[in-house]
Amino acid sequence: MTTAEQSGAQTETGADTHGVVLTDTAAAKAKALLEQEGRDDMHLRIAVQPGGCAGLRYQLFFDERTLDGDLFRDFGGLKVAVDRMSAPYVDNAVIDFVDSIEKQGFTIENPNAGGSCACGDSFN
Repeated sequence: MTTAEQSGAQTETGADTHGVVLTDTAAAKAKALLEQEGRDDMHLRIAVQPGGCAGLRYQLFFDERTLDGDLFRDFGGLKVAVDRMSAPYVDNAVIDFVDSIEKQGFTIENPNAGGSCACGDSFN
């Protein structure tokens, strides 16, 4: 698995960044989805919300808003935002995109997750 080149805790402009890593495959898929919609004004947002049987649930969606305290990273032209409250829960998480007979979609390997529910929809 290759990952988009990202390192350090700050961008060139000195802005704070988050620790989420997107693989090249995930970044390319997200960029393709945005291009398909004809939207160059949006970024991928990753958030953690209360819910699910294990207590916390991931949210991945395209967003045009910039919230106070957002942390950003750029993956080959795809901006990825994480709000400050979610950042500790997803620090060093790796997001990939899988396209196989068994499964299609984004996957998250999160070293901060202590466990997950049987359906895989939430974590703690």
